[in-house]
Amino acid sequence: MVTCPACGTETPDRAPECPKCQLSVELFPAVREAAGPGSPHDPIFLQTVGELLRSVDLTGAPPVSDDDTPPRPLDRSGILRRMQAPPDRPVRSPEPLAPLDRLPALPPSVEGENLRRRFVEYLQLGRRMGVDLGPMAARAGPAELVADDTTMEAIVREMFVRLAGTLAEEYERALARRNDLAQLVPTPGADVEFAAIRDAIGMGDLSGAHRRLDHVRDELGRVEEEWATGRILATECDLLAETLRELGGDPAPALGPLQEGRRSLGAGQRGPAEQLLARAAIALWSLLQPRFAEELKRLRDRLVQARAAGADIGPAVAELRTITIELRARNFVGTIGAYRHLKAYADRLEPPTTDGALQSIAGPPRPAPSA
Repeated sequence: MVTCPACGTETPDRAPECPKCQLSVELFPAVREAAGPGSPHDPIFLQTVGELLRSVDLTGAPPVSDDDTPPRPLDRSGILRRMQAPPDRPVRSPEPLAPLDRLPALPPSVEGENLRRRFVEYLQLGRRMGVDLGPMAARAGPAELVADDTTMEAIVREMFVRLAGTLAEEYERALARRNDLAQLVPTPGADVEFAAIRDAIGMGDLSGAHRRLDHVRDELGRVEEEWATGRILATECDLLAETLRELGGDPAPALGPLQEGRRSLGAGQRGPAEQLLARAAIALWSLLQPRFAEELKRLRDRLVQARAAGADIGPAVAELRTITIELRARNFVGTIGAYRHLKAYADRLEPPTTDGALQSIAGPPRPAPSA
């Protein structure tokens, strides 16, 4: 029996894959080595990138560090900075929450001091919500001076309608945010608050609804932060699998831990989900790495020809350097982001001419001046 390095399940010696997460047994050594406390820095692959740099950069590539301190298996810092993450794939079917299906009830009529207190309450609520009630407040001034309760009540009702409409819009935005998040992770605390907001708006308690709306936004932010690592890891795995397919590879042997990790996310099991997704990323990278190296060599050849043709390849060299930096941090999304920028530059180069030279993106050479 061997232990699966992704999920820890005991796997029979002759089994082709883990019985729980379906990670291919062939990937066990790579995942175990990369995820362990003594995980290497991908020295062979980093050396390959360094050699590619030296072949296109006349100033030479930075040497591979001799530092023996291993990085964390996955350093996700800068992932969202390097590239916009693709949309998360749904892994749950959350119970839909009801929209605001009824108009808020107008508060009962009041007069005198109670009416003025309500006017001040709405004015202060408008300021907290960023709603400009200035024109209505200006109209209320003369009515208040002469104690014209009829006019004051009309103005207060107008303020109520304006504030209720804004609250309804904010509710719908928060609900859309919850619905997106709930497709990946449970949101029980926010769901309770949404029900309370609907009740408060239905009873005309705008101040209470706004307080609870603040609570629900805070709760959604907390959930997003708590589950950010798992969501980023899932995005990272999707991007690795997509890149592997683009380069003609098959990610299937490493997709089991990704699917199990997504299921764990949907079940609210953060620790197991993050472990499975991190191991899935390592497994996918081990499949991608050989094809990625060959692709970088192909791009290197185009850049060498472009430099010989007089093109400025400085931006491409900078992306190649970035690949080395991101790989040392095990930031696979950053690595692929830099690779795609590099590839986009190389793809803008024109194909070789009949004599074997490569036309640069700057265009063909200018004709010599006539004698």
